[in-house]
Parts: sequence; C-alpha cells; structure tokens
Amino acid sequence: MKYYLWLVPISPALAVIINGLAGERRLRDKAGHIAAAAMGLSLVLSLNCLWQMLFHGGEFRAMEIDYFTWLAAGKLLIPFGFYIDPLTAVMMMVVSLVGTIIFVYAIGYMQGDPGYTRFFTYMPLFTFFMFLLIMGDSLPLLFVGWEGVGLCSYLLIGYYYDRDYAADAGRKAFIVNRIGDFGFLIGMLLLFWNVGSLQFSQLFLAAENGQFAMGGVSITLITLLLFIGATGKSAQIPLFVWLPDAMAGPTPVSALIHAATMVTAGIYMVARLHPLFNLAPATLLVIGAVGGLTAIMAASIALVQRDAKKILAYSTISQLGYMFLACGAGAYAAAIFHLMTHAFFKACLFLGAGSVLHAFHRTTDVDVFEAGGLRRVMPYTRWTFLIATLAISGVPPLAGFFSKDEILWQAFASGRMFLWVLGLAAAFCTAFYMFRLYSLLFSGEFRGTEEQRAHLHESPILMWAPLAALAFFAVCTGWLNMPLFGYNGFHDFLAIEHPPAAKESFGPFSAHAMETALAIVSILTALAGIFFARMIYVWAPSMPDNLRQAFQSAFDILWNKYNVDEAYDSAFIQNYYRVCRGIQWFDDNIIIAGLNRLARFAVQGADGLRRIQTGVLPHYALAAALGMVFLAIWLLICY
Repeated sequence: MKYYLWLVPISPALAVIINGLAGERRLRDKAGHIAAAAMGLSLVLSLNCLWQMLFHGGEFRAMEIDYFTWLAAGKLLIPFGFYIDPLTAVMMMVVSLVGTIIFVYAIGYMQGDPGYTRFFTYMPLFTFFMFLLIMGDSLPLLFVGWEGVGLCSYLLIGYYYDRDYAADAGRKAFIVNRIGDFGFLIGMLLLFWNVGSLQFSQLFLAAENGQFAMGGVSITLITLLLFIGATGKSAQIPLFVWLPDAMAGPTPVSALIHAATMVTAGIYMVARLHPLFNLAPATLLVIGAVGGLTAIMAASIALVQRDAKKILAYSTISQLGYMFLACGAGAYAAAIFHLMTHAFFKACLFLGAGSVLHAFHRTTDVDVFEAGGLRRVMPYTRWTFLIATLAISGVPPLAGFFSKDEILWQAFASGRMFLWVLGLAAAFCTAFYMFRLYSLLFSGEFRGTEEQRAHLHESPILMWAPLAALAFFAVCTGWLNMPLFGYNGFHDFLAIEHPPAAKESFGPFSAHAMETALAIVSILTALAGIFFARMIYVWAPSMPDNLRQAFQSAFDILWNKYNVDEAYDSAFIQNYYRVCRGIQWFDDNIIIAGLNRLARFAVQGADGLRRIQTGVLPHYALAAALGMVFLAIWLLICY
C-alpha cells in the first residue's frame, strides 16, 4: 500500500493547484468536476486500502510508512509518514466517500456562483488537510492537518466575505479554535518532554511499558490539555459557540464540516490516542461529563430555533457530545461507529436543507415557519430528508439506532448512570426537534409568500441523486455492527475498544437481557419525541403559541442559547476591550506624552544654546577672556 497511499491526500492537493492556478482563466466551468474527480480517486484508493485490510482478516493491525525525514532537531526526529490501521481506514473511507458525494452535490448547488472556482479550490484543500490529519504517523503531522482544517474553515465559513455576518463568523471560528489549539500544543510539548518522541508507535509503546502511572498527574494533565484542543475542534463545552455561526458559509461547506471533516477531528484524536487516555480515568470522567452535558444543552437549544441550518448545527454539537460520552465510558469503537453513521445522515440532512434553500433562492438560511407543504413540490428531497431524520432520531432498523443505542448501553454498563440519563434525555430532544424541523418544512400547507410559492421546485438530479446515496447509507451502515443480534463486525475490525469490564448480570437480568431492555427504552423515547413533535406542529398547530406563552421564561432561555455568547462577551471580550483602552491610555499619556515632553525639552535647550551663537567676533573674544579669568580663579582656589 505504501506505493499508492500517498496519492490519497495528494489527489485533492493537485486539484487545489490546478483550480487555484488555472481554474479562473481556463477551467472555470470544470473546476467542480476536477475537484470531484480528485475526491473520487481518493475514494477508490481508500476503498482499496480497506479491502486489503479486510482481506488480511484480523491479522492486519498497524503499518508505518515513512517517506522522508521531515523535522530533525536535537532529540526530535519526525519523519513524514503515515500510520495505517483499521481506524485510519475507516476515517479515510468516511472522508472520501462523504466528501465525494458532497462535491458532486456542490457542482449543481454552486452553479453560477461568482466564486465558483475559488470555492472548488478551498474545498479540496479542506479534504487534503483532513487526510493529512487522519493518516499522519505522529502528533506534529496530525497537528499540521489540525491547523489546516482550521484555516480552511475560516476561508469557507467566510466564503461570502463581502457580507459582515460571514466575515465575523469566519473570524469567530478561527479565534475560538486557536484557544483550544493552544491547550493541544502544550499537551504535545509535555508528551515530548515525558516520552522523547511524538510518533504514535513510540507513544503507544510508552503507555504499554508503564512509562506513565495509571491516574498519574502527568498523564492526566497531558490528556486534559489534549482534550481542550478537542473541545475547540469538535465544538464542546465551553468552546462550542463557533459552530452555529459557521452556517454563514454555503450549505455544502456546512455539510462537509459537520459530517466528514473538521468537527470529527477531536473524536478521532481521542480514539487514536486511546492508550494514553485509558491511563487517565479522571480525564475520561471529564470527557464523558462534558460530552453528556453538551449533548443535552445543544439539543435543548435546537428545540426552539427557527433557522433550518442552525437547528442542524446544534444537532451536530449534540451528536458530537454523544461521541465524547462514549469515549468517556471507554467505548471508543462505539464513538467511531456513531461518527461514521452520523456522517451519512447528517450530510443528507444538511444537503436536504440546501435543497430547500435552493428552492427558496437563498444562500444561507430559511425560516422554517415560512415553509411548509414542500412534500408536494420536492418529493425526492422530502423522502431522503425523512429517512435521515428517522436515522438521527434512533428509529430501527436505520443506522442511527444501532450506533446511538450502543453508546447508551456502554454508558449504562460502565456504571456511570448520569451519562446514560443525559444521553437518553438528549435522545428524546433529538427526535422531537428533528421531527419539528421535518414537519415545519414538509407537512401542512405552505406558509410563505405567493412569489416564493411560484418559484418552488425540486432540485436537479445532480443535487437529489447525492441525497439518495446518502439516504441509502443512512439506512444500511448501522448493519455493520448489531450487538443486539450477536454481530460485532465493526467493533471486531476496529479492535480499539477497552471499556471497563462489563458486568455478567444486572440483578436478576443477564447483560444481554438488560441491553435489550435498554434498547426498547431507547426506541420508546425516540417514538415519544416523534409523537409529541407531530402532535404539536401538525395535528394541533395552535399548540406552539400556547406552549410558548405558558413557558415563556424557559423559551427565552433556550432562544437566547443560555446567553453563553453574551456571557463570553461580558467576561472576556469587553474586559479585553477595557484592557486595550487602558493600554491605549498608558501609551498616549505616559509613553507618547513622555517622549513628547523630552523632545520639547531638547528643543527648548537647543533654542537656549542657539542664542549664544551670535556670529559677532567681539562677543566670542569677550567670552574667551571671561573663560580664562574663571579658569585662573579656579586654579588659584584649588591649588
């Protein structure tokens, strides 16, 4: 594989070079096809890599491929190479497959946009850095990809740079991620200080050889710092505030960020370094708690939002919380499994929202209360959106049920009941707000203007065909792992999970019986959320206003997103401005004013000295005579 795997990231990089240098002048209409073809090549190579691993059965575990020495300074020696194992193969497939589908969709969605070539230069650059992140064999190489996807998020979120809200959203994403990345960088430096290497193989060897004490201060601090980086990249408490504003970019950007690239990086990093995180139980507890709280908080905010893409953005934050909840319970394979299934149904949902935006001739948002009845004019979008909605709600036999249920079971089996309760509550909210969104978009009668109604139409085949492909995967990818039916194919292939020892029984019930019972509870919870959403927004359309009046205070809290942005503004931004104003005053009144006074004193002294330079010879003779007299007197007195 070493002879072709380098083409996986290089292929989109070549598309960046071609579109960036020649696309605008010569290949403008072909830029999207070039980018999609490059991603298609990466997909074929990733599929071949996965096939080779499956061909080897359980024998293939990890392979290091070093191409050349990248960094060499003192004891630090970092080759440029890839670390290929089943986790890498799964992530490569997710990024390449979902990325290819999104690229094809974007060709139709972005047609006629003035920045068409620029868009298809940024998008493959995004996937290039993501491939580098997941394939790199060391933390520094991962960090290059980590920072690269951060840069591309800034470029793509702020794609409509002539609009203030888009430029502000891009800056916000960039700055918030830099805060998390600072913690990640410090964690890397501490790892090198303790191990002397940053290659994954050496880090895993150090963990295996007992170089870090279980629960020790150093490994706990290192993993917490690394997790801070993950909270920024994967939008968890307290650094989640950038992701809802990231909707300012074009919809294919939102789909790529939320489904296959940037926000999954934190989950991947924790799963990749799971031998280190397993040595820090306190960190795992923090990860689980943060994930669970983020899941329920973001899900509750989504309950009242009106913008379709904002609802899906908070849904992503909540689902990422699920994945971290699984990591906190030690169920890393369950987290990656949910990452994979989530990529398909979330991409389908975002692209479905983009199809609705396309019908409304808008670029960024649509008020769900201005839609309705779209099932008649957008049947393909409606059915694919419904399938993805059922999947994310956790309805069997769709993919989301199997991956989400596995996370809830692992949380319960680990003995951390509060994580299971948080996850179950988030599951109810997810089913409710997703069917609220579906009902307001596609059910009932159209609530927009007559002018909008006249322009409504189904998207072209280049847009709805990718939706159909994603809906297909949203149905069947869950079948890769069905522990309820005794099949653990995905977990056995990944082979990275080291959860706490599961109990043989729970009181009078066996572990399998308890897992089945919890699955039934999960299904009933999802069905309850769906029922209440349909009842409130379809069968009794007057209920939303009545409920809002009855619970106005709670509604205001959720509508204002718990005032987190306002709290950050008051605590950090305004104080930062005050510090800046204080520094400005000190600069103006102390530094600059002091230098100005010194300059004036020098000028005044020069003016005084200038007066004795008269240019009249008798004056100089008199001064010389007086000087000689004073010199003579001084010599007489002193000697």
